[in-house]
Amino acid sequence: MIFYAPAISESPFLSEEESSHAVRVLRLDVGDRIELVDGIGNFYEAEIVFPHHKKCEVRILNKYENFNTFPYHLHIAIAPTKNMDRLEWFVEKATEIGISEITPLLCRYSERKVVKLERINKIIVSAMKQSKKSLLPQLNEMISFNDFIKKCEGHDNCFIAHCYNQNKQSLSQLYLKGNDATIVIGPEGDFSEEEVESALKNGFSPITLGESRLRTETAGIVACHTIQLLNSL
Repeated sequence: MIFYAPAISESPFLSEEESSHAVRVLRLDVGDRIELVDGIGNFYEAEIVFPHHKKCEVRILNKYENFNTFPYHLHIAIAPTKNMDRLEWFVEKATEIGISEITPLLCRYSERKVVKLERINKIIVSAMKQSKKSLLPQLNEMISFNDFIKKCEGHDNCFIAHCYNQNKQSLSQLYLKGNDATIVIGPEGDFSEEEVESALKNGFSPITLGESRLRTETAGIVACHTIQLLNSL
């Protein structure tokens, strides 16, 4: 069982939530072995020293740095779906596949304008542990499309996936293995023409994710998996 312990390098105690799960749910006791991740790239093998349900103490046995990390930074900015279950599904699966940063994007045709980050963060933590990753993806506050595009000005490898009939190349043709990447995914109604034009003027490259017209969350997963797959070849 893997536990999330972001402060384990400074304190030998699990959080109250993780302590309760270890002691009350899993019934772990003195000497039982567990695994920990700190969210910044480190994986630990540890054992229970004092099994308290509010402040479980552990002893670190081994530490592995840069455990199951990847040599690129993938940032996906995505318009939240009207049904939060679909956005949560994207966040969970993208974390399992491998993503560095997620930004909810407020677009002209966005169906949802408010996102509760606390719940999404919990899903990210759970997916990180389940997939045995040691890096916790960064979740940002929602930002308007125009502000996000301006923040990316001057950055390399920025891509916008849209459905308009323009000259576009596939992500796999444009992306170079090992490089960082920023990809923006629009709402169900797509980006507005003005938004696409603004992105192109700010250095974004237009991409296609295949012949099918994809839902927002599916497009995000396809983009995430494409980057992961290209880097694994």
